[in-house]
Amino acid sequence: MAKKEHYYTRFENDGIYHVYNRTVDKKPMFTSDENYAFFIRQFDKYLSDYIKIYAYNLLGNHFHFMIKINDLTDLTTFEKLSNLNKTTHDIVSHQFRKFFQSYAMAFNKRQNRIGTLFQTPFKRVRIEDENYLQELACYIITNAQKHNLVNDFAEWKWSSYHSTISNKKTKLLKEELIKYFDDIDNFIYCHQQYAKKIEAIERVFFIED
Repeated sequence: MAKKEHYYTRFENDGIYHVYNRTVDKKPMFTSDENYAFFIRQFDKYLSDYIKIYAYNLLGNHFHFMIKINDLTDLTTFEKLSNLNKTTHDIVSHQFRKFFQSYAMAFNKRQNRIGTLFQTPFKRVRIEDENYLQELACYIITNAQKHNLVNDFAEWKWSSYHSTISNKKTKLLKEELIKYFDDIDNFIYCHQQYAKKIEAIERVFFIED
């Protein structure tokens, strides 16, 4: 369950955040590969000018993103000169709402569904500790294994893991993220070790049940 403050955290220039949310009824927001791909395209369409992504995972009825807010000083200055007085938080939050609305409308139309799709407001946590950032990256990327969507987190194709460890060009802040782990080998090792912790915890609970 999200902490109360996770609904009210404000976005600031150059801040790093964990943004996450799920459906209102806990039912899937993705029912096909096409849904997943469309979600990513719409995220890029509405938010790529305002944020950069460290890591993400799309998981059936919820999602996780670790993002960094761009420096929107010029944009907020323009807003003030126009007497709109919009802050970085106002601008980024507005873009997220447009993104959610665009995906929900398309999903509802395809599924013959009506009503709200996502919980509101969406949750966000400011990340200011390097150790927490490392653990959060591992948590996000291994999350499909935690929810038993796959036996091995590396098998899940709707996370940022493979784009991060590959040599292919990507919009991800992968070099910056990898630096928090020193190098790519340690990045991979830390995620594998985190996944083993998940398995160990699940075995304990299985035995106790």
